[in-house]
Amino acid sequence: MDTARNGIAEDKPGQSPANRSLERGIELLRAFRQGSELLGNGELAERTGLSKSTVSRLTQTLVGTGMLQLDTVRRAYRLAPAVLSLGHAMRSGSRVLAVAAPHMRALAEGQRINVGLAAPDRDEMVYLESIRYARRVALRHVVSGQRVPMELTSLGRAYLAVAPEPKRKALMAVFRSRRPDGWGDLARSIEGARMDVAEKGYCSASWQPEVVALAAPLAVDGATYVFNLSLSTAESAGRVAKQFSPALLDLVEAVRSDIARGTLDP
Repeated sequence: MDTARNGIAEDKPGQSPANRSLERGIELLRAFRQGSELLGNGELAERTGLSKSTVSRLTQTLVGTGMLQLDTVRRAYRLAPAVLSLGHAMRSGSRVLAVAAPHMRALAEGQRINVGLAAPDRDEMVYLESIRYARRVALRHVVSGQRVPMELTSLGRAYLAVAPEPKRKALMAVFRSRRPDGWGDLARSIEGARMDVAEKGYCSASWQPEVVALAAPLAVDGATYVFNLSLSTAESAGRVAKQFSPALLDLVEAVRSDIARGTLDP
């Protein structure tokens, strides 16, 4: 397994020792990403750093428990439908998403912009919801469950701005090893975003051509979530921020207030 990424896994509750077999099985499931429909034992071993014999035992178990399906013709595995049901259970059981979704949709429709909600997972951000209403059509289509780089995006930088210092340092070490070329500029951009969140409550980034995004964090229920607004535009990040940052901050505050009052949209 990638030891650097393993070091930034979420804190484990309690004092019981970790179950290594379970951890390794989860690492196999994590190896499946968008564009990786089928993976054989060799590819899984390469992606996880586990031995082929260990992968072989784990894939048999995951097939038996309904988490993987075996393609007998290509001798490779795909995620089974049960995995999708877990994702649906997470979305339907999320109090934050239930409260936030109506506010996000109203803002996206009213301003004709894209509004997203994401949470950190190791060194990436995962979209929990993405409502697309931008005036200009973008080539990139974001959906729930999609991952984006933490170090490059407004979502990730807003999270890093409020992450506990030990975790932030561990993440920065991962980013530095992954992107040694131009690390100085990237580190300065991440630090600038941290200062913006501290001073203004949000940060901005434009990691794709003619796409500007603003993001602001929300800490609730013992976890950190991040909202973002994005649109395809030739305008500068400064002009976009001036126009849309009040709406983003109002969104965060509305969700925070509704959660505090225990309000759910009927």
